[in-house]
Amino acid sequence: MTKQSISSDGAPKAIGPYSPAVRAGNLLFVSGQVPIDPATGNMIDGDIAAQSRRVFENIGALLEAAGASFASVVRTTVFLADMNDFAAMNAVYGQYFTEPYPARATVQVARLPKDARVEIDVIAVLE
Repeated sequence: MTKQSISSDGAPKAIGPYSPAVRAGNLLFVSGQVPIDPATGNMIDGDIAAQSRRVFENIGALLEAAGASFASVVRTTVFLADMNDFAAMNAVYGQYFTEPYPARATVQVARLPKDARVEIDVIAVLE
């Protein structure tokens, strides 16, 4: 099997020994994205909705770099620092996906990188 690392100027650089996304066959695995502005390398200011939008912009840039789109996504995992943020995150989430929606797991975690309020990873099928 051949693996290919995928990155984009529209998404943050990896902050460790991992790829922002990896293509393996016809699957794309996008690493967990936090609300980092790729232009500055800093976390954005704002509430959970603003942070969620930035996360989806980062994911979208990586999907596009691989020739995919949000319609290609079949699985997501959402990590929240506070489950009370679920409704606001979910409202933003719903702006990026249409039916049939991806399978999803959402969990509350004790802490996220750079003290983000949300981190999301996705798996997409490439044509």
